[in-house]
Amino acid sequence: MRGKVSLSLLASALVVNAFAADDLAGMFKEGKASGQIRAFYIDRDYSGIASVHRDATAIGGYLKYETGAWNGLSLGAAFYTSNGLFLGDKTTATGTDNPKVDPTLLGKSNDSVTYLGEAYVQYKNGNTTFKGGRQKLDTPMAGSDDARMLPNLFEAYVLSNTDMKDMTLIAAHVTKFAQGTFGRAYNGGVLSVTSGYSLVNSKDYVGEFVDMGSYAIGQNTDGVSVAAAVYTGIPGLKLQLWDYYAHDILNAIYAEANYGWSMGGGISPYVAAQYIREDNIGNDYAGEVESNFYGAKAGAKIGNCDVSVAVSHNSSEADATIGGGTITPWGGMPAYTQGMVTRHQFMSGTDAWKVAASYDWKDYGIGLNTGVYYVEFDMGDMNGYSTETGSVASEAGFDIIYNPQAVKNLQLRFRGNFPREYQEKPGQDMDWDEYRVIANYNF
Repeated sequence: MRGKVSLSLLASALVVNAFAADDLAGMFKEGKASGQIRAFYIDRDYSGIASVHRDATAIGGYLKYETGAWNGLSLGAAFYTSNGLFLGDKTTATGTDNPKVDPTLLGKSNDSVTYLGEAYVQYKNGNTTFKGGRQKLDTPMAGSDDARMLPNLFEAYVLSNTDMKDMTLIAAHVTKFAQGTFGRAYNGGVLSVTSGYSLVNSKDYVGEFVDMGSYAIGQNTDGVSVAAAVYTGIPGLKLQLWDYYAHDILNAIYAEANYGWSMGGGISPYVAAQYIREDNIGNDYAGEVESNFYGAKAGAKIGNCDVSVAVSHNSSEADATIGGGTITPWGGMPAYTQGMVTRHQFMSGTDAWKVAASYDWKDYGIGLNTGVYYVEFDMGDMNGYSTETGSVASEAGFDIIYNPQAVKNLQLRFRGNFPREYQEKPGQDMDWDEYRVIANYNF
């Protein structure tokens, strides 16, 4: 589900509705509703340091309305909701979350949650599009990370232009972050801030639009200014460069190159490389930030099979915050070497590698795709999470996606992940077996 930078969602978010209206009344008359109903069951059985067995079931999704375009202007809004099922007593006597309930499908204190997640104005003039307000973004270092019931959302002001052939230019300013349900897996600290979420404890922030700095490190800031260029002018090649200026926290540069070609006979190799550089700026609210992350990936599509191998390295800096690990507090998770759950590749001094394979069964007349992977993380001594010297974490997993022909727009998904030595301490480890059953119906 992870492991790819998605520009398609951002591009679709920046394109105005194709429905044109003659007047203001027609703008709403030509509007359309869309959405998704999602049902999710998760079961995780820990062993080692933790021995709890937890699960949860929820149903929810989102309902969205977009007007038609009137003189290039359109509006949009969407409500998001997640509602627990069969949870029994959700809280303990002290009012804290029940450890037997998986928190990543639910809101604060494992309650159901509903909120206005999108509310924006959009304007298109020629090849220039502006979108401002609450919205969904998917960029390398700030994204929706839609791994559980509800995605991360943003308050942002985004300008894009495609006047230059094969080039998309993007400028944005992001002011607020609304954490999705997956963020409730973390309690702050090194594990959280290198896995896409806050350095401070943010478990209660589901659906709340919080100042970007306050969410990330507990200090209000002037938000995050973003500039990007994406070039696709050479067949098979995509180049992208992003700069995130998180005021008084850090500046992050993300660069990526992807190239694929056909050798004939149904064989299409591809290669990719990525680089992240971070430095502290302004008032240095996150302390000294200095990190370099390198990643590379190679693979091939052979008929209906896709096989790949990826490697990555994160720098280590003794005087830097979290030992020089890569900080990513707003849902950004572009690394080729991340697991379904284990995201240790951004920790200080970590070397990681991953192998993956998938197969599309369409030639057999069924809408089925199956995949497996294995990823390993050789963690540096200053990783800040595992205290065992020479700690090596790993994760194996599978992903089965079925789109039944009998029910259009329905997707059924069965996933599993099995981390080993996720956290190592002298004489004890943290392992688990996790299974997920997901149904998505889009309309």
